[in-house]
Amino acid sequence: MVSLETPVCEFGLPAIDFSLLGTDNKIWTLDACRGENGLLIMFICNHCPYVKSILDRLVRDTGALKTLGVNTVAIMANDPADYPEDSFENMQKIAKQNQFPFPYLIDETQQVAQDFGAVCTPDFFGYNKDLKLQYRGRFDESKKTAAATDVRRDLFEAMKMVAEVGQGPEQQIPSMGCSIKWRAA
Repeated sequence: MVSLETPVCEFGLPAIDFSLLGTDNKIWTLDACRGENGLLIMFICNHCPYVKSILDRLVRDTGALKTLGVNTVAIMANDPADYPEDSFENMQKIAKQNQFPFPYLIDETQQVAQDFGAVCTPDFFGYNKDLKLQYRGRFDESKKTAAATDVRRDLFEAMKMVAEVGQGPEQQIPSMGCSIKWRAA
């Protein structure tokens, strides 16, 4: 397993449209996912220990962001042929077990992840109401194990700021996670 860090936020970069199948068997687009005050697009998967360590808090925080007008969508881009735990059927199980308050989409061709420049799971892209990038940082200080419950909620605080003023914090700590499992060329 290769651990990677996300690049620095490119403030103002526009979100890229997509059309992907969700675990609810609906096709989701960028416009269908956006909230009135912003959108959090996150690349996650089922098997990654970095994602597993924050899953309960991720559900909590994305639910709280929704009340602020910031919607969330999760995209899984790993190759399930090499990582069966990331299969669509397992995505459906994980979404149901954890009561995801957001659509969980499969990027079968991996094109959406490539278009966004996603590098790891989790990789967070926080957009304002105009769908301009304002956050590309970490969830909190969790790594392969969950951080203490009283740590700063970096992602939540940043997206709350985006909802309130349309801009993210200047200082952002990169997210760290497992590399996206790309198909062999």
